[in-house]
Amino acid sequence: MIGFIKGKVLAYGSDYVLIDHDGIGFRLNFYRPEVLKVGEEIQLYTYMNVREDEISLFGFLSLTDYDLFIKLIGVKGLGPKTAAQVIHKGESDKIIIAIENSDTAFIRSLPGIGTKTASQIILDLKGKLVTHEALADTKLSPKLNDVISALKNLGYKQNEITPVINKLKEQDLSVDEYIRQALKLLLKNR
Repeated sequence: MIGFIKGKVLAYGSDYVLIDHDGIGFRLNFYRPEVLKVGEEIQLYTYMNVREDEISLFGFLSLTDYDLFIKLIGVKGLGPKTAAQVIHKGESDKIIIAIENSDTAFIRSLPGIGTKTASQIILDLKGKLVTHEALADTKLSPKLNDVISALKNLGYKQNEITPVINKLKEQDLSVDEYIRQALKLLLKNR
């Protein structure tokens, strides 16, 4: 498996890039031509898709995009070309937030995604993309971190906690008030 390719951009189109790596030309499925310049050095994280009639490479600018792609192609009915287009059109962070908030309207707005596939994406991936550490990286207040710990101690799972914290993080409450509000929202969601 090829983990990444680093080389000069020889040519590109709306759905591919051709990279020269030490005299070998690699053609990758890539859907962000606006970031490319011919002759510029680039590094892309890659996924090799092997089918009976084709072997193809998909390129991603970041490991976040790559990781989300791997999760998306695990969803029933979602192939690698559609998953790559979704990531490049929708931005990984926005897609993850939409999945965690069960925002089917946003997910349906992405290329190649219908109502059934959007629902399947949420069903399969909600709670599997955002961890407590990822929430902490968004600079949550110490109070909210305490609330997350308290809710986990009460037996709630991360996929239940994340949407509630996203709703509460704009408010300025005491820890007790945050917990009361969070519990109300959690009970309403059940």
